[in-house]
Amino acid sequence: MTSKARQMKAQGLDVISFAAGEPDFGTPEPICDAAIEALRAGATKYTASSGTPELKAAIVEKFRRENGLDYRPEQIVVSCGAKHSVFNTLMVLVEPGDEVILLAPYWMTYADQVVLAGGRPVAIALDPESGFVPTLEQLRAAISPRTKAIILNSPCNPTGAVLPRATLKEIAALALRHDFWIIADEIYERLIYSADHQSIGALGAEVKDRTITISGCSKSFAMTGWRIGYAAAPAEVAQAMSNLQDQVTSNPTTFAQAGAIAALNCDADVVDAMRDEFRARRDLMLALLQAIPGLSTPTPGGAFYVFPDVSAFLGDRCPTDADLADYLLNEAHVATVAGSVFEGPGHVRLSYSAGRTDIERGVARIAEALGKLL
Repeated sequence: MTSKARQMKAQGLDVISFAAGEPDFGTPEPICDAAIEALRAGATKYTASSGTPELKAAIVEKFRRENGLDYRPEQIVVSCGAKHSVFNTLMVLVEPGDEVILLAPYWMTYADQVVLAGGRPVAIALDPESGFVPTLEQLRAAISPRTKAIILNSPCNPTGAVLPRATLKEIAALALRHDFWIIADEIYERLIYSADHQSIGALGAEVKDRTITISGCSKSFAMTGWRIGYAAAPAEVAQAMSNLQDQVTSNPTTFAQAGAIAALNCDADVVDAMRDEFRARRDLMLALLQAIPGLSTPTPGGAFYVFPDVSAFLGDRCPTDADLADYLLNEAHVATVAGSVFEGPGHVRLSYSAGRTDIERGVARIAEALGKLL
């Protein structure tokens, strides 16, 4: 959808995009300055495949300070984005035929990466009425003797759902009882609006020993193109991930690692200002969407997405959510993403990483276009 929107813009059409999953802010200047200084100082050579000692030390301190997690540098693997970190994790843990539990709707890459590792995704279908949070019964029903791991993404892309501490404790207890891994993708951890972030690995030493915690710089620091993500894991898992990465990509970009150090050590006000603006945009988009008759839009607790239920507008003209997303692009010149992409049929995902004026203009166009379908 982002590609289509760009093509239409290139043709001179006024297209508003709610499709992109990245902040529209520029990377904060101190981070850019640190990378530029590193370049000028000659930081253009290889580093250790799993990251520089300086960046690993900054990540260790970040986990201690913000997540209540104590790791050693050898338990940290820096990769080319959190997506790369998830892939490394699945490749070293999952054997052919293993099952990996996903909470649907989920970021579509999880399922594809599980398959690439030879595993089988097992999805738990969640609904807005539960806040997109699984029940204990649903979790138990998804577990089998072949369960190797569960992937958690809190806050979640695409729903913005935040898993409560009580649910995390239930998942942790099940992982210990049934001997499977927890892969916690916490890339949106600093973009939570109504609660404090809880790392599942911080629930106890036994849980931490079964958890791979993944985060990165892309979302919180507006560094999507820098491609810096990282994972913290038990030492033997981290070593396997490092060995794999050494044969695939070698190290993340050297001067980008210098920028990541500056990001992890930057003043909290830098991140807080972006988070506050995202909260204001969320509230604006929610108010506008919730005023559209027939559209049901739950309130996301984090990230920068809303996931409205559009099933009332599906019919002869738009049989599926993918058809509706195409209709909104062609009719209203607004780019969204079909919920079925995330195994959330009957929904669309809208990112509020666009400015407030575009949010107002774009949602007004959506309202007019949807009105023609009723």
